[in-house]
Amino acid sequence: MFADSAVITIKSGRGGDGHVSFRREKYVPNGGPDGGDGGNGGSVIFEVDDGLNTLTDFRHRRKYAAEPGEPGGKRNCHGKNGADLIVKVPAGTIIRDAETDKVIADLSGENRRQVILKGGRGGLGNQNFATATMQAPKYAQPGKPAIELEVRLELKVIADVGLVGFPNVGKSTFLSRVTNARPKIANYHFTTLNPNLGVVDLSEGQGFVIADIPGLIEGASEGIGLGHEFLKHIERTKVMIHMVDAASTEGRDPIADIYAINKELEAYNPKLLEKPQVIAANKIDAIYDPESSALQKLKEEFEPKGISVFPISAVSGQNLKGLLYHVNKLLSTVDSSPIVFKQEFFPELTVFQDEPFTVEYDEKEQVYVAEGPRIEKMLGYTNIDSEKGFLFFQKFLKEQGILDALEEAGIQEGDTVRMYGLAFDYYK
Repeated sequence: MFADSAVITIKSGRGGDGHVSFRREKYVPNGGPDGGDGGNGGSVIFEVDDGLNTLTDFRHRRKYAAEPGEPGGKRNCHGKNGADLIVKVPAGTIIRDAETDKVIADLSGENRRQVILKGGRGGLGNQNFATATMQAPKYAQPGKPAIELEVRLELKVIADVGLVGFPNVGKSTFLSRVTNARPKIANYHFTTLNPNLGVVDLSEGQGFVIADIPGLIEGASEGIGLGHEFLKHIERTKVMIHMVDAASTEGRDPIADIYAINKELEAYNPKLLEKPQVIAANKIDAIYDPESSALQKLKEEFEPKGISVFPISAVSGQNLKGLLYHVNKLLSTVDSSPIVFKQEFFPELTVFQDEPFTVEYDEKEQVYVAEGPRIEKMLGYTNIDSEKGFLFFQKFLKEQGILDALEEAGIQEGDTVRMYGLAFDYYK
């Protein structure tokens, strides 16, 4: 069974707690602290597997969790890190936060692997808190908590061209004729219930990938029938072929069909109508009048709007080559880079909500000090040394209002800010 959406729960591993212990050796009655650090929790990582083309496996398993980190031990023993959880998905999978529907990751194009939930950092053992005035600290840092999140996986087929049209207009026949695809073909409505992909090979190494989007109906944008399941696959395509029954073998008006489908596309996502379109007037082998008024009306209606009309026969192959070369030419006019959805939701930020923080000026050291559970947790989840981690750090400071609080406290460019073990100069 083809499956292109699923809702699952994912959970990162909790960081192991730091350990409190003291050296106890013969002739050393008052040994110093030797509590080890806890291990880091495992992260949840999504990775593209080219051998997968559906999300069926996620229908049978709903919960995925990485391993927690082990606590630290005595004699400076570091707790074992929890194993990462690698979740394999097909190329083209979008991961969204189930509650807000915002994009967390789009595993398309060059983005084939992404950490979705980072494991909690292990807590520091008491050996890390020894000072000249506190030589026997009885405190160790707890591990950072796990992050649990319900996400919706959504598979959008990756194709250059989307083939749209009402049921039974000949899309599957067309696809089988011009590509290597072998879709199921029969004279029934909704024979095609899954998007079919095929590769069109033209001369001199030219070609493109085409997707037969299953038959749309009026009301599809409102979820009638399988509307949303079908419409979302058009979002990644760059050019659309409207296929209509030019012979009106079922009594349908081809012009009205095109407007009806465009109305559904616009209702679902207005940007879809910005894509180049071409009309394939199919079944001309069933038209006995060479000067058919239906074909003429199609051309008069749409060609002044810049939409070319190609009379074709998917059954006999008539005029197919001209249509395919025209589509290839349209593709050369649009951006060739794959359509990848940008990240809108950052799971780590959910950990910091409603946690307090303070911003004060230390007159003695002449630095601004920002502290609180929200900031401490952020530092526990973020690798500031990496470029991506530093960008996330900046985003965190801005979205959590910490930069605003520093400015209200009177900070100027070049002043120093200290956050626990991290110190940096402030610049806008």
